[in-house]
Amino acid sequence: MEKVIDLKKTVHELVQQHPELVEIMAELGFESITNHKMLKTVGRVMTLPKGAAMKGLDLETVKKELTHRGYTVIS
Repeated sequence: MEKVIDLKKTVHELVQQHPELVEIMAELGFESITNHKMLKTVGRVMTLPKGAAMKGLDLETVKKELTHRGYTVIS
């Protein structure tokens, strides 16, 4: 199964498809993703681009790291 990250999908949807993303995203600076309640609430409306902007993270760096870890990132 190809590991695809669609930047238009919510964080909650992405984690449902790829549960291992919780740990990866926490390492990238999205620490609150490890909070189950945050993932169930905010994660249902938050996308990776929005989250990166809120956290002050460079989206290109996040995309490169996900690609490095074997994901195909699409927008």
